[in-house]
Amino acid sequence: MPDTGERTKDVARSISSVWGRSTSQGRALPTLLVAGAQRCGTTSLFQALRQHPAMLPPRFHKGLHYFDVEYGRGLDWYRGNFATRAGLKRLARKTGADPVQFEVTPYYMFHPAAPERIARDLPGVRVVVMLRDPVERAYSAHAHEFARGFDELSFAEALEAEDSRLKGETDRLRRDTGYISRAHRHQAYVARGRYVEQLRELADRLGRENVHVIDSDRFFADPAEAVAGVLDFVGLPPAPGMSFEVHNARPRPDLPAGTRDRLRQYFEPWDAQLADWLGWEPSWRQQS
Repeated sequence: MPDTGERTKDVARSISSVWGRSTSQGRALPTLLVAGAQRCGTTSLFQALRQHPAMLPPRFHKGLHYFDVEYGRGLDWYRGNFATRAGLKRLARKTGADPVQFEVTPYYMFHPAAPERIARDLPGVRVVVMLRDPVERAYSAHAHEFARGFDELSFAEALEAEDSRLKGETDRLRRDTGYISRAHRHQAYVARGRYVEQLRELADRLGRENVHVIDSDRFFADPAEAVAGVLDFVGLPPAPGMSFEVHNARPRPDLPAGTRDRLRQYFEPWDAQLADWLGWEPSWRQQS
């Protein structure tokens, strides 16, 4: 049962949502999305970016899931989660920079209908994507979903079951705005690691110049440099005093060598295409 603090937060969110929707026409939409990938460090990036005085996240939630599972709520609901235009003008005068509203929803990158929806509702929006070794990402995602009760199979069993679990789900998600697929959202461990497919779709819909890719290993090795790259991407100057920490990490046992080797072999051709698309070698290909 939720404690008093959580119930109070839920009531505040509900009131804020109603108020936000009723005043949505005076509010501005975001100009930046962090769209994925899941379990690649997006929470850590969010916590870093929100420290910048001209970077504004939505109220209450880092990610709104509008373009994947909440699209039926309508654009007024989405807009209602962000700041007013008058508030942005005041912040611009205070900081001397045009504020950037943003949100972080890692499912946007993988949901088959999200890129088209984003392009339609947020023309010109900029998108940041974080990528991690797809083998490690898959194993981390399973540990995350298993711990939250979204999967009951072992990692090996889940890999075997993935194709049957996902059969037909992509097509249905494209057709049916209101459909939510548990398997597609929570059990697509290998499919989510075929990054180049998803990046091509984002770039085709939004423009290659509007997609900024971060290598997660390099982010955690030098977060200040990675964040500076994002700020440059959105046209903001650096801000002093920003700190960087790892968030949302989950410990797990080592992945068995045989499983790791099979996944590495599976992802090799996809990673080769990814390197070609990026124009640079992802960190995990240099290490293998």
